[in-house]
Amino acid sequence: MPSDGARRKTAFVLAGGGSFGAIQVGMLRSLARLDISADMVVGSSVGALNGAYYAGNPTIEGVRQLETIWRGLRRNDVFPLTWRTMVGFLRRRDFLVASDALHQLVDRHLPYRNLEDASIPAYVVATDILSGGTIVLSKGSAAQAILASVAIPAAFAPVQFDDLYLADGAVSSNTPIKVAVDHGAQRLIVLPTGFACALDKPPVGAVANALHALTLLIARQLMTELQGLDDSIDYFVVPPLCPLVGSPYDFSHTNELIEEAAASTDAWLADGGLDRPRVIAHQLMSHKHTS
Repeated sequence: MPSDGARRKTAFVLAGGGSFGAIQVGMLRSLARLDISADMVVGSSVGALNGAYYAGNPTIEGVRQLETIWRGLRRNDVFPLTWRTMVGFLRRRDFLVASDALHQLVDRHLPYRNLEDASIPAYVVATDILSGGTIVLSKGSAAQAILASVAIPAAFAPVQFDDLYLADGAVSSNTPIKVAVDHGAQRLIVLPTGFACALDKPPVGAVANALHALTLLIARQLMTELQGLDDSIDYFVVPPLCPLVGSPYDFSHTNELIEEAAASTDAWLADGGLDRPRVIAHQLMSHKHTS
């Protein structure tokens, strides 16, 4: 690790990626086991959920608790689709599922109520659905902020936060690198979810396809943002899993994703990953694997 790393303000930056957010949990566990921590977290979409939870207890114990939550998640805990849901969507024509289940999940497990009560500063990124602007939330209801950041357009309704209507942070800032720098971070450890690069055909279902496309966009935007950073900013990108199959809409492979990501991150750290700043993982570049 660079000798000045401990003296430079460090941010964990967590991208979106649906159920692939389990990969970030494995990464966090690997980092926490070696006492590699952050001065702040910045998260968008599912990265906001993971980042906000980490900010409440930025220790290996806290990460283990987050891991336990993820291992118990099922798709209906996030996307409770029923025939009543479909009828409601056809009638309302504005969003597919209510966020009540997700709200209960966050309320039940998040160890603090307001963002300013977190152990370290937590910045949650959402999108102003009327202007398209990036909105950074660091005060007020943590649950409302997280729900806004994960509110995928069409899947969930926008969340009203004061006088704003907010939706998924991935729309305006997939991997909120600039947000971290604007809030004083000089050293970034980026935790991407990656994308399914080993599919033979697109995922089945509208939401699954939308989330898959979003992960592709996230990877592309991440590379662009990193390449545009000032030379004074050191960044380290934890390599995502590759090859990766599955769908960010599928929560049935959480255990494997956590364990594989932890092992992959362990190997990256042992190989000196945090000794080599400004290296972009090749796994984020456009590619695919064939059977």
